[in-house]
Amino acid sequence: MLQGAKEVGTSKRTLRVADGQSLVVSHALPVVSRITEAAPDRPYVALVFPIDLDLLRGLSADVAPMRPAAPQDPFSITLAPRDVQMEDAILRYLQHCVHPEAHRLLAPIAAREIHARLLLGSHAQPLRRLLSHETTASRIFEATREIQSDLARPLVVGALADRAGMSSSAFFEHFRAVTGTSPLQYQKDLRLLRAREALRSTNEKVSEIAFGLGYESSAQFSREYARKFGLPPRQDRVLQAAE
Repeated sequence: MLQGAKEVGTSKRTLRVADGQSLVVSHALPVVSRITEAAPDRPYVALVFPIDLDLLRGLSADVAPMRPAAPQDPFSITLAPRDVQMEDAILRYLQHCVHPEAHRLLAPIAAREIHARLLLGSHAQPLRRLLSHETTASRIFEATREIQSDLARPLVVGALADRAGMSSSAFFEHFRAVTGTSPLQYQKDLRLLRAREALRSTNEKVSEIAFGLGYESSAQFSREYARKFGLPPRQDRVLQAAE
């Protein structure tokens, strides 16, 4: 976060990100953000940098194993205070992206440093939990990827739990702890966010969008959409087109 502030979270939990703080989302979440601090002379400015898990995994072999620590919050959104060295690395990365030769030769080096600093800094513990295939965090990560792969497919929580090697009750508890919501609500929130994106970027009929995402009726879709975003899908589409 370079300037201003915002709230980021799921339907059940929200965190406030202030100027200078960094935020890592270790699992793909149906996140909703709201800018809470901005002014004409000091607008809200934030940088999003995608994390390459394969690169992190390759670097983690050279990092000393984590010492046993007090249990941390398993929620997959974590905050960290300002890190000047990380800011310098990101600035170098952006500078290298300006010219083609530097982008090709130097930007990958800066990106590698950024990922190394993630493994050494305040975000290290949740990310390193994610890299191990045997941790709860990594199993929930695979479950979220499976849900995302086909949002129209009916969700069978028991089957997801079996593939994660957990009982249904344990899977439900760990899924909620990591994502801040239940598996069914997670799928519903992703469907609605995907629908809103389609309403804004395509000319598809509302009914086509609803059925394509697994809804059994347009009426059900409209009710859930209005409950989440405050307006029915058709009105929301008109409002966005007018802005």
